[in-house]
Amino acid sequence: MKTHSLILKLSQYALLLLVTLCTALLCICVGSVNIPAKDTLSVIWDTLSGQPVEENVSGAVIAFVRLPRVLCVALAGASLSLCGCAMQGLLRNPLADGSTLGVSSGASVGAVLAIAFGISVPGVPLAGTMAMAMLFAFLSLMIILALSYRLDASLSTNTIILIGIVFNMFSSSVISLITSFAGDKVKDIVFWTMGSLADSSVTDVWTILGALLIFGTVILRYAKELNAFAIGEDNARNVGVDVKKVKLIVMIAVSALIGVCVSIGGVIGFVGLIIPHMTRMIVGPNHRRLLPATLFSGAIFLMLADLLARIILKPLELHIGVVTSVIGSFVFIFIFYTTRKAK
Repeated sequence: MKTHSLILKLSQYALLLLVTLCTALLCICVGSVNIPAKDTLSVIWDTLSGQPVEENVSGAVIAFVRLPRVLCVALAGASLSLCGCAMQGLLRNPLADGSTLGVSSGASVGAVLAIAFGISVPGVPLAGTMAMAMLFAFLSLMIILALSYRLDASLSTNTIILIGIVFNMFSSSVISLITSFAGDKVKDIVFWTMGSLADSSVTDVWTILGALLIFGTVILRYAKELNAFAIGEDNARNVGVDVKKVKLIVMIAVSALIGVCVSIGGVIGFVGLIIPHMTRMIVGPNHRRLLPATLFSGAIFLMLADLLARIILKPLELHIGVVTSVIGSFVFIFIFYTTRKAK
């Protein structure tokens, strides 16, 4: 029976991996200029194996534009959805996602500051924006946890959510204030806040991949504890879970991962909110299966959203944050309606 269950899980993950790879191939082939799958696979193989890419338009577009972009989008989607799933499990709140802590808005403040005042690292493009976003993500977490601990030493879920909501509102006000004094950088700030991975580079791919491997592994490590949180913090404490320690570690991992994603792609909403819900309907609430499945489903969703952003008005291109917000709004209403109707 156990062997059969293991085979079933492996087959499910193999199917998710296959769908993810097919989606990635579709997103690389299709765009303002469509490229045959055979040529695309040939260029991808040459790129990944370190061989020189053929000097033609198709090869250059795939190797230097679409491949880094699609990989970045997939990794960002996986990261944001994983963070949302972890926060929903940790806080036992279906409306929670990675931004519930206020980390996304805090990272946005840092990035907007870097853009508005030209903070940069010599010789490293966008390093200033990334460093400021990650720094402010951590500072935001520290402020929120300190205020929560000051009000409630047990760091209860309701206290953290309340402080997170207040901090989100405060951060939005700060961003508006900075934008008012940004001068000719207002256009760049508005462009960034809409969310976009259009100019993704190989460096961005490695950055998000490294963050996902480090902090995503930490989150996956606590799948068992997140299952215990589902029955309540008191019950989790009774079965031996160090509630305060798990909360701190998971929230730090979530904030770091969100900080990296926000610094590279800007504000991309709804991914961490709706993808865990949709995945939970398919694989169930067990976080040992839900968290890994959410990685794949988040990557698939954001790749398709980015593809839609590229082709729906081609040759013009929408911001991916706009597409995810529109889709996410309708999907969330549908999920909420069906859930309420089932009750």
